[in-house]
Amino acid sequence: MNRKQRPNDWAKETIRSAGLRVTPARVATLDVLQHSDSPMTHGEVSEALSDMNIDKATVFRNLNDLVSANILRRSELGDHVWRFELIQDSDQEHSAHPHFVCVDCGSVSCMERVELTKRSQSLSLHFGRVTEILLRGHCNNCS
Repeated sequence: MNRKQRPNDWAKETIRSAGLRVTPARVATLDVLQHSDSPMTHGEVSEALSDMNIDKATVFRNLNDLVSANILRRSELGDHVWRFELIQDSDQEHSAHPHFVCVDCGSVSCMERVELTKRSQSLSLHFGRVTEILLRGHCNNCS
C-alpha cells in the first residue's frame, strides 16, 4: 500500500483494478483481511463485518469474487473449512507461504518467513509444482 493512501483508497483501487465494482461490503472485506494476522474463514469475516449489517451470503459472494479476481487466496487446511487471505506481490506481506495448524486448538498461523531450500524446490518438481505447504503440530499455547 502506498504510504500516502488511506486504507480505503487502497482497497477501492485494488477492487477497481481487478475490474470489479467497488462496494462498501467489498472494501470492508479487504480491510478486515488486510489487518488479519492469519487466514480467516467465511464465518470469521462475517462476524467481523456484522456491525455493518452485511449478511453472510453477501460476504460469501464477495470472498469468492475477490478470489476469482486474484485479490484473495482461498485455502483448505485439512479441516474442510475454506480460509481466505490477501495475495500480494512476492516481496510483500501475505505472499505465498506455509501455514501451521495446531492439532489441539485448531489455530492457524502464517509462516511468512519460511521458504523451501533450492534443493527442496528442485526435488519437489519430481512430484509437480508446489502451491501450498501445510505443517501440523502443537502450538506454543497448547504444548
